[in-house]
Amino acid sequence: MSILKSIFASLGAVIRYINTYFKTFVFLFIVLLLFMPSSDTKLAQPNLQSIELKNEILDVKSVLENIKKASENEHIKGVLFIIDSPGGAFAPSMELALAIEELRAKKPVVAYASGTMASGSYLAGASANYIIANPASFIGSIGVIIQGADLSELAHKLGIKAQVIKAGEFKEAGTFTRAWSEKEKEFLQNLVSQSYALFSDFVANKRGLKPEEKDKWANARIFLAHEAKELGLIDEVGSLSKARAELVKLSDVKEPVWAEPDRLDKFLEKLGANANTFASELAKNLLLSSNGIEAR
Repeated sequence: MSILKSIFASLGAVIRYINTYFKTFVFLFIVLLLFMPSSDTKLAQPNLQSIELKNEILDVKSVLENIKKASENEHIKGVLFIIDSPGGAFAPSMELALAIEELRAKKPVVAYASGTMASGSYLAGASANYIIANPASFIGSIGVIIQGADLSELAHKLGIKAQVIKAGEFKEAGTFTRAWSEKEKEFLQNLVSQSYALFSDFVANKRGLKPEEKDKWANARIFLAHEAKELGLIDEVGSLSKARAELVKLSDVKEPVWAEPDRLDKFLEKLGANANTFASELAKNLLLSSNGIEAR
């Protein structure tokens, strides 16, 4: 009997210990999974790298950092720029375009349109040595827009009046508190036209297109991949594996080894994506429950 009591006492102590330090065990287990090398981990030095551009182009700091690291890494002989973005703000899109241009001066770059390579995202990838697009991808939309609402009537109904003190005739151009004057529209149109000329000239230069024919390949038109190829906006219609193979050829590497994303970065990215999805669904459910609308 004393032996049994001793055994159960030992088991109880172990259970109490595990219960006390359970969270610590879970944390250490996650860390072990993140940093433990997998069975198929290659020990060879990576010589090729892929960089992704997704979603709307607003803050491009992380993408620019990845481009800079790839540019400075002497072991990386080529970069695959995977694009699936509807575009975005003009200035950060041009920042990406110039960064890819500088990267191309050091090592080959293949751009792959996995879904949408349009507007600012097309500008970003136009400097690549070679552009391949998924057959169902949308390409082009080379154009510039400034838009805004006139909320003056709504403000009037709510009893809201705008008060403005300014220096500079066009400081209020683009305001939403009133209709734009003809002079302001002319000013803004000139700004948009200059931006469009900068955009289209950049593309024409990088893709070997004729600026005088930009109404055919630009003019804010969007094309499926096959038509985009006929117009010269891309070089080939194909798959991601084809884009990878093309980069291997251009980089002239004998044994391609692709750089894998950092495990911790992948974990945190997935965690952040799940958190955003959860928050979005929660907000949607709260909205739907408050107004009785059912989503289908």
